[in-house]
Amino acid sequence: MKRIKLSLLAVPLLLTVLWLAADTLAPEPFTYFSFRTVFMQYSGTIGIGLMSTAMLLALRPKWLEPHLDGLDKMYRLHKWLGIAALAVATVHWWWGQGTKWMVGWGWLEKPARTPGAEETLGTLESWLRSQRGFAESVGEWAFYASAVLIVLALVKRFPYHWFVKTHQWIALAYLALAYHSAVLIKVEYWSQPLGWLLAALLLGGSVAALLTLTGRIGAGRKVQGSVVALTDFPALRVLETAVVLEDGWRGHAAGQFAFVTAERGESAHPYTIASAWNPADRRIVFITKALGDHTARLREHLKPGMPVTVEGPYGCFDFEDAQPHQIWVGAGIGITPFIARMKQRAATPDVRTIDLFHPTADFEQAAIDRLSADADAAGVRLHLLVGSKDGRLNGERIRTAVPEWQSASIWFCGPPGFGQALREDFLAHGLPPQRFHQELFQMR
Repeated sequence: MKRIKLSLLAVPLLLTVLWLAADTLAPEPFTYFSFRTVFMQYSGTIGIGLMSTAMLLALRPKWLEPHLDGLDKMYRLHKWLGIAALAVATVHWWWGQGTKWMVGWGWLEKPARTPGAEETLGTLESWLRSQRGFAESVGEWAFYASAVLIVLALVKRFPYHWFVKTHQWIALAYLALAYHSAVLIKVEYWSQPLGWLLAALLLGGSVAALLTLTGRIGAGRKVQGSVVALTDFPALRVLETAVVLEDGWRGHAAGQFAFVTAERGESAHPYTIASAWNPADRRIVFITKALGDHTARLREHLKPGMPVTVEGPYGCFDFEDAQPHQIWVGAGIGITPFIARMKQRAATPDVRTIDLFHPTADFEQAAIDRLSADADAAGVRLHLLVGSKDGRLNGERIRTAVPEWQSASIWFCGPPGFGQALREDFLAHGLPPQRFHQELFQMR
């Protein structure tokens, strides 16, 4: 998370430094309207810079994953960038629109234009000046649209399939805001480092928006496959789906995830991969729990032989570290990446000692038998806690069960609040922060 926070700060900080090298927030003479002019430029620069960076992350750039600790963390950064862009854009909108209202109400007196100023403008600047009124109107309505769409994206009760569809519309709003910015940014900026960076961000963000609107994100990492087996665990509301992939899949590591599309016109949904990769059978397994509108329909919708599209793999929850001991905590459906790792470990054993804790509110003997068999084959010590009879898992129970925890790393997948509580507990007892790994499997 530290990398994500630093990245979130780095974007506006870099833009601020470059902007201050090109302009000033202390114009002379310093009046309300002279400050408004430079502040509109500054806030507009920061706002479009944040949104452009968020658009670039929407491309799911695989090369960036190792630097930001996986696509799950990149999506968290994407979300925060969007929120920050909305906050800055709201301030930018108020200084623009609010000033016009105050002039109209008679609270402020707008200064007169300087006579003859238009005569000194070049051809390009004159054309840009002629576009100002239209660009301002486009930017205003694009701001309203993007504000509504970003707020909808943050409302958890808004159905996921509608979120995916409406979230794509932000790409249209971005293109409008990119035009607004290109027209209204001071011409003098374009010949300076600030302008070069803004040009790159606007171009990259526009390409990302077009790829989003045409459904081309991740196109080079998509592979066709077909459903070959379905196993239902009704007591757990869990469905295991086995898919055989065609040529093109580059393999995956245990703990990674993929985006799956099962019908035409449907948006891709992310699922953790619950199997090790074997090129000989090209089989990949997903385990899903009925937690929302889409996953609740899977058991009725999916059929053997149905074609699917799988995109990936993504993620850096790969269990790779130098610790001789690992503690795994797979809470509820968060057990999925650990199942994949156990299957991989059974095929290629390693010398690490592993303790796997699986707290669950639901119980089905068939599923537990399979989990126990995987743990035995992988040489993993399984600690099962069923909430109704064993109570809640906490840091103290883990430390009691694993006395050598101080030499271990912890790998957690499950509810974010539970993971955060465990992390704070172990860090308070001396565990180095870099030894606590948490999958943030939330795409919104």
